[in-house]
Amino acid sequence: MFVVSNTSPILNLAIVDQLFLLNQQFSKIFIPVAVLNELKIDEERLGSKAIREAILAGWIHIQEVNNKPFIHLLKQTLDHGEAEAIALAIELKADWILLDEREGRKVAKSLELKVTGILGILLRAKQSGVLDDLQTVIDDLVSKAGFRIAPNLLEQILTQ
Repeated sequence: MFVVSNTSPILNLAIVDQLFLLNQQFSKIFIPVAVLNELKIDEERLGSKAIREAILAGWIHIQEVNNKPFIHLLKQTLDHGEAEAIALAIELKADWILLDEREGRKVAKSLELKVTGILGILLRAKQSGVLDDLQTVIDDLVSKAGFRIAPNLLEQILTQ
């Protein structure tokens, strides 16, 4: 199973030292060039080293998107990384696309892509026994990565 990811899931998981969860759950992760640029892996930021190592190890792959007119169309409502990620997911016929932002998820679903995000990844890790304490990781996401989550969604996730 392989997926295409937008910036947020990779960056936020790397910041809280949980990037390995992507490698455990998906055999290949593709990112478009716009996402690579948004990750700013050449800068010394939280999570940058882990992302560089994942790319060097070969489980995160960088892939150019061919359909430039489609990207241009998507950029009318989405940022560049989201637009390229959605276009790439369609081109590659990806099993999943990893998106956290509401508008990007809405567009991807309208294009019949299967969508999950950081919370879905964490929930799967918890349910499979890979992750012991979901609350601590979510707290880290909020405090270290600035991840925003609606209180009712947080309650729903934690009760699952």
